[in-house]
Amino acid sequence: MEPHASEYVLTVSCPDRPGIVHAVSSFLVQHTGNILRSQQYDDRGTGRFFMRVHFEVLDAGTDPGELERGFAWVAEAYQMTWRIVPASARTRTLVMVSRQGHCLNDLLYRAQAGSLPIDVAAIVSNHPDFADLAAARGVPFHHVPADSREDAEARLLELVDELGIDLVILARYMRILSEDVCKRLDGRLINIHHSFLPSFKGARPYQQAYERGVKLVGATAHYVTPDLDEGPIIEQDVARVDHAATAEDFAAVGRDVEAQVLARAVAWHAEHRVLLNGARTVVFR
Repeated sequence: MEPHASEYVLTVSCPDRPGIVHAVSSFLVQHTGNILRSQQYDDRGTGRFFMRVHFEVLDAGTDPGELERGFAWVAEAYQMTWRIVPASARTRTLVMVSRQGHCLNDLLYRAQAGSLPIDVAAIVSNHPDFADLAAARGVPFHHVPADSREDAEARLLELVDELGIDLVILARYMRILSEDVCKRLDGRLINIHHSFLPSFKGARPYQQAYERGVKLVGATAHYVTPDLDEGPIIEQDVARVDHAATAEDFAAVGRDVEAQVLARAVAWHAEHRVLLNGARTVVFR
């Protein structure tokens, strides 16, 4: 069901201590809040507490700014990292792609079908291959050659600012982003890749896996950090193959798994279900 305009999502992470849930609940009562769903996790290893609350406000005159001002004292008292966002808000997204379009096509379809709460504001590619697909879907396409990484990244950041982008997705974008870009987009840059790493690096990983007789083909979606392919993992999945599978079968299975894993990761991020926990994530499904 589509969330109503009076519904909000509150996310919280903070040092664990008694009284957090009571303080959040009291705040909601004071602002005519009715909890629709609440999820929490206490990481005893790190001593941190995580919470996601989907709630509705019964007073039609309440706005997000009023809620934020009212929650500020709770956040300060418990040293919280927090957000309150309208549950109906769609995440403005920029998708980057090179020459493999399975993830791009899947994201565009899901977004337009309403199963992903994102608005794809632009597609950026270092090749012109998917200009026609973008046009068919009614999404602006920007061909940004990567001959000069500095120029390409400058253009990317310009688009992020100009379009008010909340999330950048590397949907099989086969260029390494600089440390500066990774830091500028920290927490809002998601990548997808096969899960053979670190075993099968470089070109033709599925061919390499086939030659080694691998039996599981998988994919990993993670936040991008300056450490290549080592950012906090959001979602992973695998599919089984057997001795009869060809290298082409490996690649086909891999494309399917990559698209599904990326779509789930993007949906969970856009629904504010993913909270960073150091080098890991807490995902409230």
